[in-house]
Amino acid sequence: MIIDDKKINNQNINVIQNVILENRGKLSISGVNDVLSFDDQVVIVETELGLLTVKGENLRINKLSIDTSEVIVEGSINSISYSEKEFDKKSNSILGKIFK
Repeated sequence: MIIDDKKINNQNINVIQNVILENRGKLSISGVNDVLSFDDQVVIVETELGLLTVKGENLRINKLSIDTSEVIVEGSINSISYSEKEFDKKSNSILGKIFK
């Protein structure tokens, strides 16, 4: 998937982002700002185009480079989805739920 000079949410943005899935086992993502959350079933990545959620089994981050804005996730990948919501780290933690 390559997104270039697209209108997203009525905003003109000049961003190129690549999401390359190889055999449902290796996912390369460019245009990454931060990895917000990860475990062996879910990886949440903040990209320039929104949050990208990767779900699967035995997931691991094999490469993380903030210099090149690139992440490689490996494992059994079942789904990839974008969302416009901002990730609230406090609400997803145990303490965030207690102090809600």
